[in-house]
Amino acid sequence: MIRSLVAAAVVSAALAGTARAQVSTTNPNDVRPGSYAVEPSHTRVLFAVSHMGFTTWYGQFTNVSGTLVLDPKDPSKSSIAVSIPSATITTTNAVLDAKLKGGDWLGVGSYPSIVFKSTSVHPTGNNNATIDGDLTLHGFTHPVVLQAHFNGAGMDPITRDYTVGFEANTRIKRSAFGVNTYVPLIGDDVTVTISAAFVPK
Repeated sequence: MIRSLVAAAVVSAALAGTARAQVSTTNPNDVRPGSYAVEPSHTRVLFAVSHMGFTTWYGQFTNVSGTLVLDPKDPSKSSIAVSIPSATITTTNAVLDAKLKGGDWLGVGSYPSIVFKSTSVHPTGNNNATIDGDLTLHGFTHPVVLQAHFNGAGMDPITRDYTVGFEANTRIKRSAFGVNTYVPLIGDDVTVTISAAFVPK
């Protein structure tokens, strides 16, 4: 039994090392240029909002789709467009999830998608950039700014797909998008984190 456990630990460590080795570059200048698509299985949109000032409530959206046009040599020529199915919202609380999908909140029947389209990209050094764009949520469109960070690129050891990974953050006021329920009891400021993987189209 001990021998089997040791062998399993060695195999796990070797696989973990192999997985880490797949990120071939963390230098954005070395990334392959071209058109990419969101890899939805490893892309999440997370949000956080104050719950009456006592706690921070968290949730996420999944099944994101979209495209990325990447020009590492001239990032200002890059662009991104993503669509988030609003009905995929989950907070691990089924009762709350049903309420958030309803008309008092996201109204997913009338507004099935949350869409972001970039208008400009500005490198800020150290693998970072600001991405200006328009966010359409709950029937309203407003400009937002994403603070984006390039994580790395390389071959996914399982799918064998060349993969590029980013993380981006922003903050919005939900009331600006017509989602006013319980403001300010439930916070108006919503922090959004996007962890996104892209593969060549």
